[in-house]
Amino acid sequence: MDLGTIIGLTAGAGFILFAILGTGTGLSPFVSFSSFVMVIGGSFGAMMVATPMSRILGLMRYVRIALRTLDWQEEKIISDLVAFSERARREGLLALEDNLDEVEDEFMRKGIQLVVDGTDPDIIKSILYHELNEIQSRHESGIMIFDTWGKIAPAFGMIGTLAGLISMLVNLGGDSSIIGTGMALALITTMYGAVMANLVLIPMKHKLEDRDKEETRVKEIVIEGILSIQSGDNPRILLEKLISFLPPNQREVMRQESARD
Repeated sequence: MDLGTIIGLTAGAGFILFAILGTGTGLSPFVSFSSFVMVIGGSFGAMMVATPMSRILGLMRYVRIALRTLDWQEEKIISDLVAFSERARREGLLALEDNLDEVEDEFMRKGIQLVVDGTDPDIIKSILYHELNEIQSRHESGIMIFDTWGKIAPAFGMIGTLAGLISMLVNLGGDSSIIGTGMALALITTMYGAVMANLVLIPMKHKLEDRDKEETRVKEIVIEGILSIQSGDNPRILLEKLISFLPPNQREVMRQESARD
């Protein structure tokens, strides 16, 4: 579970609630079921119009991705690739087939198998980058759901504002309680739309973009490692190539581990 997302959502909602209670009016003036339905229901319906149903059905899967922290184990992947490089230099590329069953990552296993089969380097690069592009395309589908929804929600807040103003103007000069209800609907719906977009939907979109960058970096490490293994690069050179993808503090740790080995 990604604690940053949970803490952020909780803290954001908590600070808003604290500020509302600080007004001294209590919560009741800020609670409107009709406003909630207009913003949530209306924006969700509009998002469904803009998005294929196949993506809508995967909405909860994208939410789980955003809420989950994944350990991509870049250090282990780099160590495995360097080990494959060392064995390939000692025993030849065909010897790598003996360890294929031990490779947990399907993407890496496919790349090593292509190397063992003697596939042309350009073809290997084309196949692996094509698969990476497809992965990014699937990620983009989830990102676009929250991007679209985040843009639509404030607009439905404004629609609620217009509805509230119309209700208020229709009853102008009449029952003052109805006028007050219309004004409350006008303002609360705008607030709901802004909170929903800026506290939930847009941050979820950015979280999914971050997840996409993380997986893309790992896949690029694998592609670089596989192409270097096929070209017969020195394992030490390969290590330096691959750790260049990592933050500086992780690079030094990997160098020290490699030196001990």
